[in-house]
Amino acid sequence: MQNGAQNMSTVSGRLLGFVRVVVGGHVCDLAVQAVSFDTDGERMAGGFFVHDDQLGIIVDDAAPASQVQAQIEKGTAEAVRHLSKKYLN
Repeated sequence: MQNGAQNMSTVSGRLLGFVRVVVGGHVCDLAVQAVSFDTDGERMAGGFFVHDDQLGIIVDDAAPASQVQAQIEKGTAEAVRHLSKKYLN
């Protein structure tokens, strides 16, 4: 997946809220969901995801608040890059 976006096979987590992203006049409300991650250290937890037509941000359910905030910021930046390529190119 380009721009750091994760391709999730299924997305279901605890809804924390929404982040609104506006790119080129297009408004996207991205659901922020907390999910449990494996602790194997294989990949960085959290970030922007694309699943079919669903876009959103996932964060690590076990992370402290400061890390969750960082994951939301990272996911938002990834979403802006993804949507910029979609709408501005």
